[in-house]
Order: sequence, then C-alpha cells, then structure tokens
Amino acid sequence: MKFPRRGLYAITQTEHKSLEQIVRDVEDALKGGAVVVQYRDKEPLDAVTLASRLLRICHAYQVPLLINDSIELALQTGADGVHLGRDDGDIAAARQLLGKDAIIGVSCYNDIGRAQLAAAAGADYVAFGRFFPSGSKPLAAPAEIATLQQAKRLLNVPIVAIGGILPNNGRQLLDAGADLLAVIGGIFDQEPETAARAYQTLFSPQQEN
Repeated sequence: MKFPRRGLYAITQTEHKSLEQIVRDVEDALKGGAVVVQYRDKEPLDAVTLASRLLRICHAYQVPLLINDSIELALQTGADGVHLGRDDGDIAAARQLLGKDAIIGVSCYNDIGRAQLAAAAGADYVAFGRFFPSGSKPLAAPAEIATLQQAKRLLNVPIVAIGGILPNNGRQLLDAGADLLAVIGGIFDQEPETAARAYQTLFSPQQEN
C-alpha cells in the first residue's frame, strides 16, 4: 500500500482507553476521511493484538497503518510501515527488515538537514513539528513555518506537519508546504468522525483556489 500524497494523518490516542474504544475511534476517523493511521502507544498493554486489529480496519478502508517507533512490532504484525523518531533505528535497518514496499517515515522536528538525509536514505515521507502547543507533546521543541517552506523547495517526498493542528490553524501549514496534517487530540478529544470531517475542508479544491 502506498503512502498518500495529501490528507489527514490520524495518530491514535490510547491513554485511559480500552482496546475496544481505540478500535472504534480509529474506525470513526477513517469514516471521516483519514488517509493514513499511525498506531502510537507509549504504554501498551497488548500492542500486537491492538495493532493487528487496527491493521484489519485500516485495510478495509484501503488506508495504510504505520507503527510508531517499533520496527519489530511493524514486522510482527505485518503493518504497512513504521514511523521513526530520533532514537528508533535507521532507515536502512527498517527497509531491510520490512521490505522494499514498506512505508518508512521519519521525524525531523525543525531540522531540514535531517529531512534531506532521510529523503536521500529512502524515507517515504518526512514529518516536522510541533507547530502549535500540543497536549500530546507539551515539551516538544517548536518548529517554524519557514522550515516547511524550505522543505517544499528542497524535497520530493511528502511532508507531514504535526503538533496542535486544528481545522482553524491547519491552512497556514498547507500553504507553507505541508502535504499531510498529523493529528491526535484534534480528532480523538471529541467525536472522531465529525472531527475528521472538519479537517477535510482544508483539503477540498474550493479551499485551495
């Protein structure tokens, strides 16, 4: 399954939620139009079971599931790929284990040089952020709009923006060069299908003219 060129990138919200609730939430986000899902879980109870269930649901909607941080979990569950942070292993190792068709994304924070290296090493997309105050990553260093503008000029891979993104502030990130908007709380702090649909207006043709 290929990584989408544009759209809403949903990242799971797992804290204080049952496995069943997480699965329902993700399916609702998919109904609302999410084009990719990342399974992110800092304190997993049964990561293999949950990731496997999310994978089945994502594929029912023809949407890829990526695993945050863990190449091993992606391999174990047959997920479509992995998202790598600074300490999560390198692209070559992930590619060797997961195969040539796996989707590999890389967190680049506010570092255009890291993004260029990642793209040269075969990353399928790069992610920058956080751009706005974020409940999920309150201590994350801020990223600058100018970094997106520079990335758009220099890179030929999709660019993901993350961090406190809402329907009322996402437009400036897309205008600066982001292709996808990665969202946790903006989707899952409320009814996910309705919330996901609210983001779709940012990607609609009439909004881009």
